[in-house]
Amino acid sequence: MQNQTQKEITLYSDGSSLGNPGPGGYGGILEYKNHIKEFSGAEEYTTNNRMELRGVIEGLKLLKEPCIVEVVSDSSYVVKAINEWLNGWIRKKFAKVKNVDLWKEYIKYSSQHSVKATWVRGHNNHPQNERCDQLARDEAEKIKLGIK
Repeated sequence: MQNQTQKEITLYSDGSSLGNPGPGGYGGILEYKNHIKEFSGAEEYTTNNRMELRGVIEGLKLLKEPCIVEVVSDSSYVVKAINEWLNGWIRKKFAKVKNVDLWKEYIKYSSQHSVKATWVRGHNNHPQNERCDQLARDEAEKIKLGIK
């Protein structure tokens, strides 16, 4: 569902898990024109893939209206699932798919948007990806240290 009046948003996202599984965090940045909003969060015991996906979901939850969204992530799991695998998973009722709870939540929050995903190489001096990585790691470290 796309039209000329929809805002074009870039959602940068990253996830981190110390131990994988272990304490985890996600970080994200929403960009619209000159507006930037950072967000982050954590879970006590999780995996890297779950945090990568959680970052995308939490970013989508922040959007107040249907948008054209480009998700930028260093997670090939998230990017390929959004662009290639998800429709097949739905047809097969998520048979043998991990993180079904999060994928169903992703579908709920992405359904009103036009979403495509772009992969970027992690730890490759991409400013927004590096910032998301830092936000995610900081959140995971807080859990590890018992600060959260």
